Amino acid sequence: MIPSQALVALADAVGPEWLRTARANLDTFSSDGLPTHLSRPAVAVIPGSRDEVFRILRILHHFRIPFVARGAGTGLSGGALADEASVLIVLTRLNRILEIDADNRRAVVEPGVVNARLTAAVEPLGLHYAPDPSSQTACTIGGNVAENAGGPHCLKYGVTSNHILALEVALPDGGLVQLGSPGGEPWGLDLVGLFVGSEGTFGIATAITVRLTPIPSAIRTLLADFTTLRAAGEAVTSIIAGGLVPAALEIMDSNCIAIVEESIYSAGYPTDAGAVLLVELDGMDEEAVASEARQVQEMLASGGARSVQLASDPEQRERLWQGRKKAFGALGRIGSDLLVQDAVVPRSRLPDVLEQIGAIGERYQLSICNVFHAGDGNLHPNFSFDGSQPGLADRVQRASAEIMHICIEAGGTITGEHGVGSDKLQYMPLVFTADTLDMMSRVRQVFDPHDLANPGKVLPAKACQQP
Repeated sequence: MIPSQALVALADAVGPEWLRTARANLDTFSSDGLPTHLSRPAVAVIPGSRDEVFRILRILHHFRIPFVARGAGTGLSGGALADEASVLIVLTRLNRILEIDADNRRAVVEPGVVNARLTAAVEPLGLHYAPDPSSQTACTIGGNVAENAGGPHCLKYGVTSNHILALEVALPDGGLVQLGSPGGEPWGLDLVGLFVGSEGTFGIATAITVRLTPIPSAIRTLLADFTTLRAAGEAVTSIIAGGLVPAALEIMDSNCIAIVEESIYSAGYPTDAGAVLLVELDGMDEEAVASEARQVQEMLASGGARSVQLASDPEQRERLWQGRKKAFGALGRIGSDLLVQDAVVPRSRLPDVLEQIGAIGERYQLSICNVFHAGDGNLHPNFSFDGSQPGLADRVQRASAEIMHICIEAGGTITGEHGVGSDKLQYMPLVFTADTLDMMSRVRQVFDPHDLANPGKVLPAKACQQP
């Protein structure tokens, strides 16, 4: 229960219309993009300014009430969920682009700015914000910072942490700290790097200075289809081994192709293929990019591709990418529930691990759809299912756990971009020693000594016990 005095203070801080206490309103926030985790907050508060964020945190700190920060709710790890003892702070109203500095290629935004909106705002200046999660038309920059989000083009351009220069952070006690510098100079400890990816456990970023990147003038997008998923995985390894670093290397298997092609996101992928590989090359030198595209075409042909299609114009390129980026949406058509996993393996192990995932699906009698960032070995096995069927959800969870274990055994890790949240807590001791988890907990306590910020996430409870 939230004390009545705290509710009154919160209503005064943001206005009564932005304090949500009705069960029907709170149900809206009971899940994120991973519907297998459900948790209803005690209260949702929706600030409209940075000052209101600081006021909210000071109130919650006074009453020792835990809180969870939330953006668009597109996360896939159960990380933005609050329980009935916690207050949910929804940041979608903090959606202003505060500054665009084209000369120095940077912008300052509030956490609720939608990813794609930032790129649209700077595109006329010949710039873009490079990190491009598949949910970029909905996800917010604040959420991207919390999860250190990636995207198809992170192979060449890097993940969110590579594009954040400075942060204004509201600490859990309502204090203010400035991390980093607008120019990106590495003064002192890299606290920006520490904060990005901390999944809301250190505080709330109220202003974010991002690096902007010139839009490449030359782009080549190719689609290769293969008879087997293994062949597509081997082609990825050969391209990287050949010394090329494409902007993106994305794979979709036959199950995913069929689902996408039957949806409104149909991209013209061959439905009889075992897998397709989407390759994008870009740069500022037209001749160099064209030469790299020819090299990739030769590699794909020698690697067993049945055909290699080069997008002939921007419209065709956009269509090919639409099928990839909207694949998760298409999967929603075939089941009421969706579990999206997120693990990373060395590129050289992709073919073997993909075959093991297929075998796990057969053993549990489950259909698994693979659509993933093949260039950096970031796998996304997807389970679409009806959770109301007796025993089915349990089979999905057990199959998912087996997949995580084989990825770890292959030399990989448990998340590439979706974060740990509450979904992967059980796997943390498999990749980190007790001493390492304890050190992470001690770092967290520097920012949040009372464990108020997103409690119960990222670190197992034992690691978070006060010394």
